[in-house]
Amino acid sequence: MASSNPLILVDGSSYLYRAFFASQQADLRTSTGLPSGAVRVMANMMRSLRKQYPDCHVAVVFDAKGKTFRDDIYPEYKATRASMPDDLRSQVAPIHQMIKAMGFPFLMVEGVEADDVIGTLARQATEKQLPVLISTGDKDMAQLVSDHVTLIDTMKDVKTDREGVIEKFGVPPELIIDYLALMGDKVDNIPGMTGVGEKTALALLQGIGSIDEIAANLDKVAALGFRGSKAFADKFREQEEQVRLSYVLATIKTDVVLEQSLEELQLGPIDKEALLAVYREYELRNLIKELESGGAEESDAEGDDEGAAPAVAIETDYRCILDEAEFDEWLARLQAAPLFAFDTETTSLDYMEARVVGVSFAIEPGKAAYVPFGHDYLGAPVQLSEALVLGKLKPLLEDPARLKVGQNLKYDRNVLLNHGIELQGIAYDTMLESYVLNSTASRHDMDSLARRYLNVETISFEDIAGKGVKQLTFNQIELEQAAPYAAEDADITLRLHQALWGKLSAEPGLAKVFSEIELPLLPVLARMERLGTTIEPKLLHQQSQEIEVRLAELEKQAHELAGQEFNLSSPKQLGEILFTKLGLPIIKKTPKGAPSTAEEVLAELAETYELPRLLMEHRGLAKLKSTYTDKLPLMIKPQTGRVHTSYHQAVAATGRLSSTDPNLQNIPVRNEQGRRIRQAFIPCAGYKLVAADYSQIELRIMAHLSGDKGLLTAFAEGKDIHKATAAEVFGVALDAVTSDMRRSAKAINFGLIYGMSAFGLAKQLGIGRAEAQKYMDLYFERYPGVLEYMERTRQQADAQGYVETLFGRRLYLPDIKSRNAGLRKAAERAAINAPMQGTAADIIKRAMINVDGWIRGIEDQSIRMLMQVHDELVFEIREEKLEEYIALIKEKMSGAAELDVPLVVEAGTGDNWDQAH
Repeated sequence: MASSNPLILVDGSSYLYRAFFASQQADLRTSTGLPSGAVRVMANMMRSLRKQYPDCHVAVVFDAKGKTFRDDIYPEYKATRASMPDDLRSQVAPIHQMIKAMGFPFLMVEGVEADDVIGTLARQATEKQLPVLISTGDKDMAQLVSDHVTLIDTMKDVKTDREGVIEKFGVPPELIIDYLALMGDKVDNIPGMTGVGEKTALALLQGIGSIDEIAANLDKVAALGFRGSKAFADKFREQEEQVRLSYVLATIKTDVVLEQSLEELQLGPIDKEALLAVYREYELRNLIKELESGGAEESDAEGDDEGAAPAVAIETDYRCILDEAEFDEWLARLQAAPLFAFDTETTSLDYMEARVVGVSFAIEPGKAAYVPFGHDYLGAPVQLSEALVLGKLKPLLEDPARLKVGQNLKYDRNVLLNHGIELQGIAYDTMLESYVLNSTASRHDMDSLARRYLNVETISFEDIAGKGVKQLTFNQIELEQAAPYAAEDADITLRLHQALWGKLSAEPGLAKVFSEIELPLLPVLARMERLGTTIEPKLLHQQSQEIEVRLAELEKQAHELAGQEFNLSSPKQLGEILFTKLGLPIIKKTPKGAPSTAEEVLAELAETYELPRLLMEHRGLAKLKSTYTDKLPLMIKPQTGRVHTSYHQAVAATGRLSSTDPNLQNIPVRNEQGRRIRQAFIPCAGYKLVAADYSQIELRIMAHLSGDKGLLTAFAEGKDIHKATAAEVFGVALDAVTSDMRRSAKAINFGLIYGMSAFGLAKQLGIGRAEAQKYMDLYFERYPGVLEYMERTRQQADAQGYVETLFGRRLYLPDIKSRNAGLRKAAERAAINAPMQGTAADIIKRAMINVDGWIRGIEDQSIRMLMQVHDELVFEIREEKLEEYIALIKEKMSGAAELDVPLVVEAGTGDNWDQAH
């Protein structure tokens, strides 16, 4: 082996999991439904490694199946680790095949872990004075670092040498095993020492030394002064055997007997046919094309709507602007640019309280600037003043003709208003572009999008600000770290837009959803957020006190029924009472095999047993108290005297809005306590609250989409749809429908929208499954268009992998071809429901845009749109304008869509939200 080149040791098992979870955000699958994300990510990583180190000796090491020597020592080793996800398990064999076909030496040794094989090879190389580079994301490997051994995390492009280990963990490599043995490891179920966390472990290792030294100097521990140090000696003596066991478990073996020598670990030729077989099965189109053409291998761009883009190396030029002349130069460039990326750095995530401390821009990929003006840490350099920077930027930022792109610009817009700047000219928002492109992707934050679409690992906020209670606010971060982070935000945003808009514009329907619904809604939501709503804290305080009394009563009754006192919030104690002492039937078990006390279990038990009923009431009231009656008064902003929620556009897969701090969507409306919370939402003096909502909108959308003549006629004639359905299903005259018949028909109507089975309907109505099936068969006989719609939608979903709303919004269904019947059925139910729920979401968003446009033309503030909750809009209207404005609201909401049935809007008014609703 040439001593100038390092030995590359790849921890395949570590990267297997990381590749899988990184790709989960996109949930990538082939056209036949095979999960493919881990294969794609591993293909990119291995090909990049081959190009970067073409002349090095290398080995890729995986864990072998079966137990290891650690399981013999400690049977509970890794016992708490979740089993491998099915979607990952199915990709392991093809990944192994692909790596071998790429020519990499492949090692998998029974009875030990991949770490042990890597540790052995690293020791052998070190003995020959050869440099070693271990490619891993596993913290345990830090124990192997030495003058000759370095770790590299290729997913973050971070190298860790001896100094890096000390900086990261607080101890040198030779104390890492002691560190792990004291703290334990929850992932591997290494017990460690009870009560010893990171701080205690560091205090011991830095103050005394290794475990052997600690054991020999227990009399010195008390002098270290950490919490619990005086009692530590006795606890250590009690648990020393456990600590020693943990040390053995955490130690990487370096003496594994291997068949391959170091000299044999050489890159071999690529097996083109074997590699093509994997690429074809997993539809890696660009890789297939390049391999067949004999071209140089580049990172897989996938070539379709989903998946990571190639990791294109872009030389970056990030500037930190402290000079007015340079700032003026950038300002001139921004004014001349057809589009620029813009971002703010602030003191808080709370848009009502945050102050801007700097702004960043990008006009072309790789080139960006950060202009700080509010960094106030000790030793901070002189910066341009806030007044100068924002004063010069204000005309540019408020100019609707100067087009901007950003990531979650609703937040930046709100924060800039704290400085008297109204951001206009918002042409694109990468968060919304990603959301419209594929709403089923789990995250649409910038770091995730950069990883997914650019194959770039960005600087994380925690990297520069720290974590937890010691995390710095942005104004406290040194410019040497803050400026690259802030400039990168603008640069990555611009590059993301270029990648995303190309995909969106290729789909006219999706581009229309973005440009006509999501983007115009952004400033509407921003205005509603900043306006906020008034609440009456005294009513909530009173309700909290009353709930407190009721909770105490429920707790006492529960103890009496159980025959002993117990913690109602403890699943363990609750399980012992319900299933061991009282012998209630076990309906469901936890992953660890214990009887479940989850809410759905208690709800089922509550139908028969009194104690679960009390527990359900206790849980519901406790949640209401902690979430709303206690918390809402604390959320009143002193600067406005109102409560300000945050609306989220890029969360729900169906297009529905959600809200947080407070969550307006989850305030119960069907029980007295929930309605009492709504009573605390009140208008300003001289105003009334008006709640306007769509009547049975999803059923109307079902009628429109299915074209069923019976449903269309019932809605056209203004009939009570549930009563009309009951008359059809039960074969009686409309005036002969009983309340029980109507209730059953209502359950059928809404159950079908959500794909309910006969079993589910039977459970909901408390009848037999055969009777429930009979009801459903009768329903489909009377409304055959609905059944045809459901079958047609299932077929479309299976054929194209997604369904669409009336306005072109897509919901992708990655499990529609799943071999798992449960997942496939759930995807089919979603396929039926999503077009209705998604169309309802689109309609109310369009209504909000229409209503907001009208309201902004009214200068006297006689009407204000306060809240959006499901299919309802809440307004604050001057009393003298009520009748006029309610009529206009109904008109504009009804006109948000053209359906084959009337789009009916009902409105109520009152002195609080409950009265209005």
